[in-house]
Amino acid sequence: MLQKAIMVRTQIPVVKGLHTDAHTRCEHYHSSLDIIAVKFKCCQTYYACIHCHEQVAGHPAEVWRKNEYAVNAILCGNCNAEMTISEYLNCNYVCPHCKSPFNPKCSNHNHFYFEA
Repeated sequence: MLQKAIMVRTQIPVVKGLHTDAHTRCEHYHSSLDIIAVKFKCCQTYYACIHCHEQVAGHPAEVWRKNEYAVNAILCGNCNAEMTISEYLNCNYVCPHCKSPFNPKCSNHNHFYFEA
């Protein structure tokens, strides 16, 4: 009998930033919809937002290139699921895992994180 292997992630990624909460909200963005964190290409570290990275990381941010959109670089602050950049950009601001809504105004900041 074949059994399906189930991978369980035991460790939730650390999200850096200023005054972050358990749902990845920070000092800069803290509405009920501000529940994603972005892994920055330059340091492979999750930050709550671009402003937190600017104030904490000590180096300039690098954007993810289009050919890197298959990388897990988005963290849902509700269910802690990681998703690829492509999944995030195509999810209509709803987590594909837990169905929590994300802030659609985040699209105004995509250029800080992702190549257009």
